[in-house]
Amino acid sequence: MSQLNLYDKEILEAALIGFQQLHQEVSQKIAALRSQIGAPPAARPAASDSAAPKKRSMSAAARRRIAKAQKKRWAAYKAQQGKAAAPKPQKRVLSAAGKARIIAATKKRWAAFRKAKQQAAQAG
Repeated sequence: MSQLNLYDKEILEAALIGFQQLHQEVSQKIAALRSQIGAPPAARPAASDSAAPKKRSMSAAARRRIAKAQKKRWAAYKAQQGKAAAPKPQKRVLSAAGKARIIAATKKRWAAFRKAKQQAAQAG
């Protein structure tokens, strides 16, 4: 740092200290006048108020804009990575012969089920 900058900083710090002192004196005089008038002292925020700031709320339109922008960024990122959507695998096709075998086996099972049920009814 140059000598000039050091002196400038020292001068500014000294000015700040002087103005803070003036501010305190003026605040004390205002408080004294208020007490003479009978007015309550100026309200100062309590320590608990400053510790818990108010929650901010966001409009639905703002949330939509943010979501849209985020989706746009992700689309650009994915396009840059070169990863296109994976092609869907082809559906498997059942041959006519295979379908006929399944139908025949199902009919055979149902016939056996009905026959067993009928025999149980006759025996019972």
